[in-house]
Amino acid sequence: MATLPFLRSRTARSLTAGLLALPLLAACGGSSGFGDDDTITFAAVPAESSSTLESSFENITKLIEEETGKTVEFQNASDYAAVIEGMRAGQIDAASFGPFAYVIAKDSGINIDPAAAPTNDADKDPAYTSLAYVKKGSNIKSLSDLKGKKTCFVDAASTSGYLVPMKGLQDEGIDLDKDLEPVMSGGHDASLLTLSSGDCDVAFAHDAMLTTLEKSGQVDKGSLESIWESEPITEDPIAVNKDALDADTAAQLTDILREKANVPAMVDAGICSDEDDCVLPEEITYGYKEVTDADFDSIRDICEATEADACKNIG
Repeated sequence: MATLPFLRSRTARSLTAGLLALPLLAACGGSSGFGDDDTITFAAVPAESSSTLESSFENITKLIEEETGKTVEFQNASDYAAVIEGMRAGQIDAASFGPFAYVIAKDSGINIDPAAAPTNDADKDPAYTSLAYVKKGSNIKSLSDLKGKKTCFVDAASTSGYLVPMKGLQDEGIDLDKDLEPVMSGGHDASLLTLSSGDCDVAFAHDAMLTTLEKSGQVDKGSLESIWESEPITEDPIAVNKDALDADTAAQLTDILREKANVPAMVDAGICSDEDDCVLPEEITYGYKEVTDADFDSIRDICEATEADACKNIG
């Protein structure tokens, strides 16, 4: 995966013990940084194999290039902590975040705003859920059965792969650190693949990942089943860095993502030839709709309730 050369000592505070070992992202060409008016650097973190990440965002980046007249430099980041520090350093102009990672970044003082988040239905708000999976036939039937079990999570800054499950476990009287054997898998696909291989007893992931793995043949259809699903979570926002971009470009980029980053509009604009072949990240079938910072207050509420280590450096 391509990586970014920006992990410097500009961090005013650590994010969490789980994020202290930030991976240095290897250089992938130049970065726009401050003052490059001709390039927009766009970063994303893969929910699964990074080999297809850039191609999944290709129509979005093409749209941005055609609308702004600027070159979009796409960066595959290794984790959310890397994206957060890239934005803090001014070397990422826009990024697709997990909701929790967005809150960490925003509330730690980075001058970003969410522009839009994906939905499969133009008439529905952008939302998804976190699920707990087990192998079919497991004697684990609910979260209350997880004490002493080897449990796969995604990343300490993952919303559906860590923070929301932590709240679900807490509601069942289970302490994530004391009552489980937690495993940080590093990706939603890795979490489910580790479960499928028998190396953990239960795995958390977002609601679309199992379908993706079944379609690709990496997991046999019907071999995994859900035992728990969270309340809806506002979907992954694309956030715009208002310190790295000039005000006009930041406003233009926000408008593009809110109004034109959807399948019908991209077909009309000639970005896609037809709706069936208009590829968007994570198999999104409609596109992006406006979100605001207040849409992520539920994440802040979960942080207050769980007092998770990952939340202690927010605000």
